[in-house]
Amino acid sequence: MTSRDRVNFSKFTQKQAVSTAAKHEMLYAGRMGGARAVFAHCDLSGLDLSGRDLADADFTGAILEETNLTGTRLESASFAGADLRRSNLSGAALRRADLRGASLLGANLIGADLYEADLREGKIGDEEQPNADSAHIRRVRPTELSSALFHSANLERARMTGAVALQADFTDAVMKGCELARADLRQAKFVGANLECADLTACDISRANLEGAILVGARLTEATLDGVDLSRALSAAASGRALADLTVSIEDVLASHSRWIDTDGTEGQPADLSDLDLRTLKSLAHRQLTALIAPRAMLYGVDLEGVSLQGANLAGADLRGTRLVGADLRGINLSGAKLDGADLRDAQLGPLLISDARLLTSRLDGALARYTDFRGTDLRRVRLSNADLSYANLVDADLKDTELGNATLIGTRLPVMLMESNPSLTAVRSR
Repeated sequence: MTSRDRVNFSKFTQKQAVSTAAKHEMLYAGRMGGARAVFAHCDLSGLDLSGRDLADADFTGAILEETNLTGTRLESASFAGADLRRSNLSGAALRRADLRGASLLGANLIGADLYEADLREGKIGDEEQPNADSAHIRRVRPTELSSALFHSANLERARMTGAVALQADFTDAVMKGCELARADLRQAKFVGANLECADLTACDISRANLEGAILVGARLTEATLDGVDLSRALSAAASGRALADLTVSIEDVLASHSRWIDTDGTEGQPADLSDLDLRTLKSLAHRQLTALIAPRAMLYGVDLEGVSLQGANLAGADLRGTRLVGADLRGINLSGAKLDGADLRDAQLGPLLISDARLLTSRLDGALARYTDFRGTDLRRVRLSNADLSYANLVDADLKDTELGNATLIGTRLPVMLMESNPSLTAVRSR
């Protein structure tokens, strides 16, 4: 948009923008004097609205070029046709926001929450008549996401049909159920992204990088895949050893393991499930799997609620998206494991007493646990050094004597008491 195009846009000063935002916050707090923030067809370029509560505000057709909206609450806000080029929306809450036809060229949306956001094509009004009503709408344009940064963003069930996202960065983004049909994704980066059940029908993904991405259930009908990097991508195909390669059935293996536990080792034998793809089991909920040997096993999406895995070896295992609610994981080895998006609420990961004088501590050192739910989890003495806990939820977790050395805590929700006793963690979380 040129300077001439901006002539008819009301230019806000920083003071005016802050005043309007304050009145909006007053309205939603139920205080007298409040009013909804309406920035439609206004020029807010370069201003700072970071950390404000602007949920449901109207930014239709507004100019927000290089505007600072870091950590701003923008749920259900309207940005239809808005110019957000090079804006900073890192950590912003944009759940169900309307971004149809908006330009986010080069914008920073690292860690932003765009759950069910609408980024489809949008009807754009005449730029020479910014205040025109629907009768003057003249054209449809795609949402422009080229070179935008969506690293670790939540785009689950977002609607991005027809979007243009050339060279956009979706590294480690959550994109489950995302609608991307007909999108232009050439040279985009999806390293480690979760695209489970995403609709990529007729997309152009030429020369895109999907290394380590999750593509289970993703629809790629008529998609252009020239030069795509799919190394280590997870699909419905077996990853590692298949269960069919076992000389005995997996149920017999597990039954023998159960006998070994129940008889203190006099009958049966411990199960060795190293490198096995166990996804077809669907559920191992409430099974007794103490001391299980399963390094590098594939357990993506398997239901492990209430499972007993005390002293088990799952180093390097893939447990992304698994349900481990209430599981007994005392003394487990999850070093280097993938736990992104797993649900470990109320799980026990504290030390395992194996003799009067010896405690076996749980290991999650080097684990990937982004967006993992640890609410109410016992993490006493757990080794979490060098683990990636970005955007994980550790509210009400017991972190007494937990090792967090060099752990990545960007966007991590930590217990208030821990934050108060360790002020240095604030800086680490905002890196």
